[in-house]
Amino acid sequence: MSLESAPLPPLAPADHVRGPEAARLVVVYGDYECPFCAALEGRLRRLELRVAFRHFPVRSSHPRAHAAACAAEAAALQDSFWPFHDALFDDQGRLEDPHLWDRARALGLDVERFDADRRSDAVATRVRDDFRGGIRAGVATTPTLFVDGRRHAGRPDAALWRELGG
Repeated sequence: MSLESAPLPPLAPADHVRGPEAARLVVVYGDYECPFCAALEGRLRRLELRVAFRHFPVRSSHPRAHAAACAAEAAALQDSFWPFHDALFDDQGRLEDPHLWDRARALGLDVERFDADRRSDAVATRVRDDFRGGIRAGVATTPTLFVDGRRHAGRPDAALWRELGG
């Protein structure tokens, strides 16, 4: 008997997905404090891919990652997930609360609602569900990509970038 990870959870309506509908799908499990995730995101943005992002905050090495994930989900409740997501990765050195509020303000979000939402049970549950789905699918590090159902842990190598068109 062999032990295997569960399959990757299928895309759901609540998933954050961007890119052309017909493009190749890449599911990313990432952490807003992980420098390798930021580098990955920068490259993925330049490719013609359909990207789904799922939260995988590694609290043991990135103490602000969970708070940042909750902030991104709070922004999503005001239809600003991707702009907030990009802003977090573009400036990872500023993940403390005042900087999260500044980002929310800059995006025109209702900051009081944003702050209440990011501290809510519903948002914490969303982040935890992404994390648990990743664990079940064999995610152990960030970034982890799933391409055509195959798991690629850590920084993508040159062969994977070629496969993705980058």
